Amino acid sequence: MLLALGACIFFAQAAHAARDVPRPAALEPEIGFWRRVFAECSTEQGLIHDNRHLGIVYEKLDASGDGGATRIGRIADTARTKYESILRLLGTGQRSGLSPEEQRVLALWPADVTNAELRAAAERVRFQQGLSDRFRAGLRRSGLWREHILESLDEAGVPDDLVALPHVESSFNPDARSFVGASGLWQFTRDTGRRFMRIDQAVDERNDPFASSEAAARLLKYNHSVLGSWPLAITAYNHGTAGMRRAAEKMGTKRIETIIRRYDGRAFGFASRNFYVSFLAALEIDQNPDKFLGPVERQAPEPVTLVEMPDYLRADALQRAFGVSRETLQAYNPALLPPVWSGAKYVPRGFTLRLPPDIAVEPAVALAAIAPAQRFAAQVADKTYRVRKGDTLSRIAQRYGLSVSAIARANGIRPGARIRIGQTLKLPGIDPAPVVVAERKPEPAPAAPAAETYIVRAGDTLSAISQRTGVSQTELLAWNGLADANRIRGGQTLSLLPSGKAPVAVAPTKTAEAVAAPGIADASEAGETPSLADPNDYLVADDDTVEVQAAETMTHFAGWLELPAGDIQAANEWKKPRQLRLGQRLRLVFTKVSRETFLSRRVAFHHDLQEDYFERWRITTTTSHRLRRGESVWVLAAQKYKVPVWLLRQYNPQLKFDQVRPGTRIVFPRVVRVAAEPGAESESVANLR
Repeated sequence: MLLALGACIFFAQAAHAARDVPRPAALEPEIGFWRRVFAECSTEQGLIHDNRHLGIVYEKLDASGDGGATRIGRIADTARTKYESILRLLGTGQRSGLSPEEQRVLALWPADVTNAELRAAAERVRFQQGLSDRFRAGLRRSGLWREHILESLDEAGVPDDLVALPHVESSFNPDARSFVGASGLWQFTRDTGRRFMRIDQAVDERNDPFASSEAAARLLKYNHSVLGSWPLAITAYNHGTAGMRRAAEKMGTKRIETIIRRYDGRAFGFASRNFYVSFLAALEIDQNPDKFLGPVERQAPEPVTLVEMPDYLRADALQRAFGVSRETLQAYNPALLPPVWSGAKYVPRGFTLRLPPDIAVEPAVALAAIAPAQRFAAQVADKTYRVRKGDTLSRIAQRYGLSVSAIARANGIRPGARIRIGQTLKLPGIDPAPVVVAERKPEPAPAAPAAETYIVRAGDTLSAISQRTGVSQTELLAWNGLADANRIRGGQTLSLLPSGKAPVAVAPTKTAEAVAAPGIADASEAGETPSLADPNDYLVADDDTVEVQAAETMTHFAGWLELPAGDIQAANEWKKPRQLRLGQRLRLVFTKVSRETFLSRRVAFHHDLQEDYFERWRITTTTSHRLRRGESVWVLAAQKYKVPVWLLRQYNPQLKFDQVRPGTRIVFPRVVRVAAEPGAESESVANLR
């Protein structure tokens, strides 16, 4: 009996250990750096360091006191310039007559450091702001949801250690918002979030710590199923599954330390390179908070009353029925969006409302008392507008009496995003009646951007420039030939337009972008995949070939390239037309459009395809199916599991669908249909212009 019990304990411990995330000894210098950022330096302090060798820290800066948080940036600029000058001097080979400060900097490097390395280091001096005060606040808040997060991770088969990931993403702040559109505790982008959560004009579950935690567990499980490594799966949370597949294939290994140290992918910048090590540092502090931050008491979970909505109801009717203030309802239900609170949308039928545990009235009685006139069978419809030449978000917003942020939020784009001619935009909760053609004044000619170039100023980062100009980081990198988002300098001139292109409306950057850890400059795979959860490679290889993806046809490629299909057939030495096969390599011809334009069009196609699908379907779990003799993958996808081939491909990216054999295990995503909102179909206002 005791032997059996001991065996049970052993196997339970072994199973748990197998789900721990690894901590390679080679990464200790990087982990130690982030431990200092999270536990030693406040937001009024920071570290001047080498951005590739984090063990080399030149100085800890301190601007504590009056104006510290605003002064730290100016102090950092001065310090960065100082160390750049010292490293350039050392890079000339000078070793005699050095000042004590120059000797100190040289001593930070190995004795055999080369002059070339020191010159290169002058281009890598970086400032990292501290986060200890935010981390302490996040530790306190984490107690509100920690138990639920652990349950969600356990149910998905994800290591418990991932409970610390929100420290890196948002400091456990459910109100966190990113300029690239990420939202909530887990910083989901809209495209990725819609795979697992409800995100529409009334509800955004990214802002609900409970729903988003369940979705994060499913996303992390998915990442691991594709990549087969927890370090890669965690890094993919920032860099995308496609980016991490590409890194592992290029390096020929899944060892995270090798990828961090040696991989030089175009978009694998500081944020992605440091995501895993910053997580390991956050995990260490989360597990030993008293050791690093002193006594910290986590908040206890708050008890709530859950009530499912039987009809579409106005928020003010619920306030009166339950006897609670609007502020209380908002605090308990962060997933409900501003249109609900303004009355432009109803609280949806079937929505689970959270209420304080001590409300004075029985919920069922309160709901029954709401008058029939305050109950609705359908949601308030959105209106749509088709973009015309010369349109901007601000011009459209002014025309219909809306704010730019409201339109951007309704369409899942950034307020500074550019829009393309023919694009359909949702106009949330407006009344189109007052808009009459006869009263419209002639519109001015399309306005060109304020500038076609931007001169980098001291202290600028690429993410800040992107936010300021409305040009995505991916575009800034591509249009200026930049290999590293962190390699820009004061005085440098950046182009805000593609080479040789006039400032016209182009396809908006609606693809998901990775969100950096708090205080880390962002660098992402944005523009290369429709979603961070899409593992497919849409890039053009150096030999001008691409991998054919699901739903793509020769007609698509011909249209994206603005060429006859015959030109593509000739480039591939085909004597007659062929049907494209999923996974084959196809050679392209770039005589009419650039590779960047082709990539933009291709990604936009897949983005729209996936966006449309996740308007109607949501992923809940997965099923592993062992293929039997006589079974067809295509038939199983279409008839039994009812998923499109492109989504099945995303869950089995290495599988050659035309070569599967009996006994092959295939992962099928399980999806549920999102309940259609009766009467919520969009109503076009294009004819009212």
